[in-house]
Parts: sequence; structure tokens; C-alpha cells
Amino acid sequence: MKDKDLKYFKALLSRWLEELLSHADSTMNGLRESDESLPDPLDRAVFDSERNFTLRIRDRESMLIKKIRKSLQDIEEGVYGTCESCGEDIAIERLKARPVTRHCIRCKTQIEAREKLTGT
Repeated sequence: MKDKDLKYFKALLSRWLEELLSHADSTMNGLRESDESLPDPLDRAVFDSERNFTLRIRDRESMLIKKIRKSLQDIEEGVYGTCESCGEDIAIERLKARPVTRHCIRCKTQIEAREKLTGT
């Protein structure tokens, strides 16, 4: 991969990571709020439902943060953009669509087909 492409992806991933981390901080502040100030059971239920929804989103973002950090580490180690399955270069277009991908489109298609057959 060209040096300019690596710089582009490093900047993109770094911005994405900063954005996700700032969301995590705001979520923690929001979770400190208590529903005890809500006397109405329906209001408490809505509050709890929204909090659970937010926690599910943040859980997914937590997994994404790990993938972003791994991709940034791969850039530093000089292996970013290489398919973990076949060792071939991952197409730039694929990386632009999914910067944290670990597999080329051919290998990812095969993995998904196997998962579909096995039900996992």
C-alpha cells in the first residue's frame, strides 16, 4: 500500500476513534443520572428502555473501538490492508468502505457462506 494511502487511513481511523471515545464519555455521564427522580412508573420505564438501547449501541461501539485500535496497530506494524486469510492485499475500495476489515472480499464472502451453512 502506498504511503499516502496509509496516511489517509491512519487519519480516518484516528478521527473515528476520537469520535467514538467522546461518545463513550458522554454516555458515562448520562448513565450516572438516576431514574429515582421520575415518580411515574411509565416515565421510569421509558428512561430504562432508552438507557438499555444506549448501552447496546455503546457495546457495539466498544467492539468497533477495539477493531479501530487493531487497525491502527496494523498500520504501525506495516501489515494494514493485508487479508488475514490469504495474505493478499485488500482492495483500497473495500478499505474505504470498511476501514477495519481484516479480509479481502473473496475471503469474506467464503467466510460468510460457511457461516450461513453452519448457522453460526
